[in-house]
Amino acid sequence: MRGQRFRLAAGGRIDRAAPVRFRFDGRAYEGCAGDTLASALLANGVHLVGRSFKYHRPRGILSAGAEEPNALITSLWEANADGSDAHQLLPGWMTPHQDCCGKWTPDGGYFVFMTHESSGNIYVLRDKVPFWKKASPRPVRLTAGPLQFGEVLPSKDGKKLFVVGVQPRGELVRFDARSGDFIPYMGGISAGDLDFSRDGKWVTYIQYPESTLWRSRIDGTERVQLTYAPLIAALPHWSPDGLQIAFSAYAPGKTWQVYLTTKDGTPPERLTKGDQPETDPTWSPDGKTLAFGTNDPPTGEKAAIKLVHMQTREISILPGAKGLFGSRWSPDGKYMLGISSDNTKLMLYEFSTKTWRELPHGPGFVGYLAWSADGSSVYFDTLINSEPGYFRLRLSDSRLERVTTFQNFRMYPGPFGPGSWTGLGPGDVLLTVRDISSQEIYAFDVEWP
Repeated sequence: MRGQRFRLAAGGRIDRAAPVRFRFDGRAYEGCAGDTLASALLANGVHLVGRSFKYHRPRGILSAGAEEPNALITSLWEANADGSDAHQLLPGWMTPHQDCCGKWTPDGGYFVFMTHESSGNIYVLRDKVPFWKKASPRPVRLTAGPLQFGEVLPSKDGKKLFVVGVQPRGELVRFDARSGDFIPYMGGISAGDLDFSRDGKWVTYIQYPESTLWRSRIDGTERVQLTYAPLIAALPHWSPDGLQIAFSAYAPGKTWQVYLTTKDGTPPERLTKGDQPETDPTWSPDGKTLAFGTNDPPTGEKAAIKLVHMQTREISILPGAKGLFGSRWSPDGKYMLGISSDNTKLMLYEFSTKTWRELPHGPGFVGYLAWSADGSSVYFDTLINSEPGYFRLRLSDSRLERVTTFQNFRMYPGPFGPGSWTGLGPGDVLLTVRDISSQEIYAFDVEWP
């Protein structure tokens, strides 16, 4: 069992006397007969197996089936019964591909499957369409909100479809340091990705599960919706003058891009004309420059933090910022935070010296970043490890302190990783989103044409 340093010496359903060699991401590994790909990778110490196509956050292994939630880019294939002529079933139908887990109806006339788009839906594809019928050869969607659907199974007589329906709902909470509890914030609305205006009067946030952008007063009054479906929005940030909001967004089948809108809700406009995924917009304190990250999951080879001069829209790469993303400008404008493309390094750029240095962050992958209001400390989460938690790092002496643990906290599954958004509210209070979603099994009556 060469190289399988995490393999148990005995037990399980594998044959340790029958090695199986395979390649993953261009590297050679060895597993055992009876392994799944997941178990073989884990045995070899491979924990990072992909990147979120939306935000480039690290993806680990949670399960071994086709429903694996971190296998975000999947596609359906078909082949003859003898395995020949294997080819993609729906090439170019959805970009990136997110279709999976299909089942045939008992008569073989229809193929039903699910997608992992912004809201999971069930589709049906007819096996063969006679040339004299005016029927589309493309899949037809059978479901459309407000539930997210998956795990479809036709009944034995083909007259029903059994599906798992999830009603996603989050609860916005703040961490109370005295009691150690998470307490509803802003009435516990189903929202996250909060950012507060510099004058402390306004807040912008993303409403879940619709992923629409809103703004309101701190007390929740004067609510205005700023984006609408099908645009999926995230990570909004106020301009220093409180008149504009920069945010990341994408349309189904497209990549994340940085958009701008106004406080009053003018139609969003793209910041750049690039075709690479763009995320994490962050303003300079004077509002003259906007930084954001680009990435190319899963390799991260083209990841970089870029700067946009807002008056000319000229774009440049921050010196030494290739291979980094997750940009966060300090309140005083002296520093820029970044995360290495493999999420294992927390980096700090000092504009006066034009140099980067690595900051201590403890074990695990680095997640969402936030600055304290006075710029003296950096806050971040580390969700992908055995002891997920929230940390504060004081820059003056590099003192690292755990604010709280997320070990027994049910986090709302946001689009950017295995856990929820984390950030800071007024007074540097930790804000995050608790998962209070519900799940049921539904039966649909169907009449096939």
